Amino acid sequence: MNQKEDQYYIRKVLNGDEKVYSFLIERYKYMVFTIALKVLKNREDAEEVAQDTFVKAYHSLSKFKGESKFSTWLYKIAYFGALDALKKENRRLVTTTIDNDYDINLSELIGVLDQFEIENRTRIIKESLNELSSEDSILVTLHYFDELSLNEISEIVDLSTNTVKVRLFRVRKKLAEILEKKLTPETIKSYGRK
Repeated sequence: MNQKEDQYYIRKVLNGDEKVYSFLIERYKYMVFTIALKVLKNREDAEEVAQDTFVKAYHSLSKFKGESKFSTWLYKIAYFGALDALKKENRRLVTTTIDNDYDINLSELIGVLDQFEIENRTRIIKESLNELSSEDSILVTLHYFDELSLNEISEIVDLSTNTVKVRLFRVRKKLAEILEKKLTPETIKSYGRK
């Protein structure tokens, strides 16, 4: 679904056809839930935030001007809704610092991963993403899995584009370190690396 299709459904909803809102929910429910889950680390809380996100978006739909993608606008509601849920529970977003200054050859590690079966690769990546902080995991998910631009991510998480770019660079290094620990030297050698 592209931005024009989103606008079509939005116009229909605003003109009184509320049933078509379900198309937008169906299209974006997975990413909204994923964002909430990455922040909250709790399935039930994430489901609640996801539902609240769609309710808030529905009631604010007339305020959506189309200056950004609908998905960007919606993901921002989800992200800040999840942060609000953390505040209500007096919890904090889990963050980490990156202390290592050495470069990791990520392309070499990715080359090894490409040789694994899809199931193993998916499992390893999911496990590795779970080891990142919530904030880092959200950035990776939005950029690499939902393929949002740096500007769109910047708008969602309310950070400058340069800050998002730097954090993505750092999180790639951190992810490479995690992957390196998961892949033993024997595994790397068995796939033709020396």
